[in-house]
Amino acid sequence: MPNTFGHLFRINTWGESHGGGVGVVVDGCPPRIPLTESTIQTELDRRRPGQSSIVTPRKESDTCTILSGVFEGMTTGTPISIMVRNEDQRPSAYREMETMYRPSHADYTYQAKYGIRNWQGGGRASARETIGRVAGGAIAKEVLAKFVPKFEVVAFVQQIYNITSDISPSDVIFSEVESNIVRWPVAAEAPRLIELIENVRKQGDSVGGVVCCVIRNVPPGLGEPVFDKLEADLAAAMMSLPASKGFEIGSGFAGVCLKGSEHNDPFVMEDGRVRTTSNRSGGVQGGISNGEDIVFRVAFKPTATISQGQQTVTTEGEAVELKARGRHDPCVLPRAVPMVEAMARLVIVDHWMRQRALAWE
Repeated sequence: MPNTFGHLFRINTWGESHGGGVGVVVDGCPPRIPLTESTIQTELDRRRPGQSSIVTPRKESDTCTILSGVFEGMTTGTPISIMVRNEDQRPSAYREMETMYRPSHADYTYQAKYGIRNWQGGGRASARETIGRVAGGAIAKEVLAKFVPKFEVVAFVQQIYNITSDISPSDVIFSEVESNIVRWPVAAEAPRLIELIENVRKQGDSVGGVVCCVIRNVPPGLGEPVFDKLEADLAAAMMSLPASKGFEIGSGFAGVCLKGSEHNDPFVMEDGRVRTTSNRSGGVQGGISNGEDIVFRVAFKPTATISQGQQTVTTEGEAVELKARGRHDPCVLPRAVPMVEAMARLVIVDHWMRQRALAWE
């Protein structure tokens, strides 16, 4: 099921970037969860193109329509189908890609796998596929709000190119992140990042970076002990996002520079609850949440489409130079933030439902 994610709470995304539309079917959502199109639209608006001067200028309203699974503003427990029509598709802008493979795109690999590919903007490999993920994540958010009311997910851009924020994830505030178009955790620093992205765009180039995500008030006990460890499922979710190239949780790779005596998180009792005095585990131990903040980071590569000439080959094997056209993000990071949050919610709600089904207490 290559287009399906989740076990008890499942999403199946569909559609291509320059087809009639894209969408998602959400199966396993509990009944009687308040849900409206406006609730989903709020999250889609954070992901959509054209929202600021530093993202792709493609003009899409990304207006969602709920086709099933909701009656009188409440989920019914049946599959929820959501559709978003494409409004500004320009397949003719990609005509050259019919016979050329774009460097670092999925053109060649899709051709190798299927023997056919949709060359109009990348088809399923396009970031427009993530509309379905964000819509599904919006529904997961409502489920968690009802059953785990203090639960919170906040993602933010921690690094762009060689500029890194040193703020602690525990100090990041959602409203501050959303107050600037970079989704930088300290809004006063955002102009420096905007200037960097705009300069890169003028050069016909692109930059990557890191999105950090903190998940707060996660109940202890979520996750499976062996193959479906919580961090493993989070890693799979994040690495399935377009342009993602790396994942680390807690201390991550930096932990190799510490000794065990320095890395371990000591336990203490606090207000009748087991806590840790540090959080180098990133909120997960033995594949299971321990109740502390889950903190992870996702690395995103520079956008593969740039307007500079690049060496490639045609479908016939002829060496050519390709100068890409179309409308593309010089930096995917600002729009990746709601995608990371959505996938995090999908993982947590699925594991929360699995733990609830265990019902050992």
